Amino acid sequence: MTPASIEPHYFAADDGTRLAWHEVGEGRAVVLIHGYLSDARTNWIRFGHAAAIAARGFRVVMPDLRAHGSSDKPHDPARYPPDVLAGDGHALMRHLGLTDYDLGGYSLGARTVCRMLATGAAPRRVVFSGMGLDGLTDVARRAGHFRHVLTNLGRHERGSPAWMTEAFLKTTGGDPVALLAILDTFVATPRAVIEAFDEPALVVNGATDHDNGSAAALADALPHARYTEVPGNHMSAVTRPELGEAIADFLAG
Repeated sequence: MTPASIEPHYFAADDGTRLAWHEVGEGRAVVLIHGYLSDARTNWIRFGHAAAIAARGFRVVMPDLRAHGSSDKPHDPARYPPDVLAGDGHALMRHLGLTDYDLGGYSLGARTVCRMLATGAAPRRVVFSGMGLDGLTDVARRAGHFRHVLTNLGRHERGSPAWMTEAFLKTTGGDPVALLAILDTFVATPRAVIEAFDEPALVVNGATDHDNGSAAALADALPHARYTEVPGNHMSAVTRPELGEAIADFLAG
């Protein structure tokens, strides 16, 4: 099966927004959520992570967050209430009838996983990747950067972090209006709530990725976590096979 052959499926969120998910493999379900400005294909399928995990006996379910990928990208601010991404995740679980599953995410996907845990999700195992403790407890930490990028498209200095973010946006064909609205949905999770998450967890991060604070500190805050580093920074770690291998090893262990 090639990445291009993994076609999206669709379901309706609680507010009627049409959302997409992709899946590959058979076996125990693991739901993997992509990062901001990205999509399931870019984060999980393109570089072989989904295939590597599926090869270990998993059904890999990969939603496209609202305003991303093949999901609807509404411009109505009413479609972007606080914690809507976590709500969409719960809606997908109900749609698929998943009650025994694993759950993971990269960057915004990891934050969405955190919010799903805080609002009742009960997976067997959890993966936080591309995420540090500050990125969960202080959601404004990076929102200002993205707001600046999206409101000044075409005016960033070549080679700057903002220019690099805009370049990535172009590769995924993102909708700036819808993506700006996503920034208003972010909800912080207090450290005390994170410290109460009881699931076995993997925190896996690029060795030079500090975009969302310290991943090691996140692993320390979680009561049953292991910390693993893979090569790369926040943008490049997702291109490395070590990321998918680390997740597969943890889930299959």
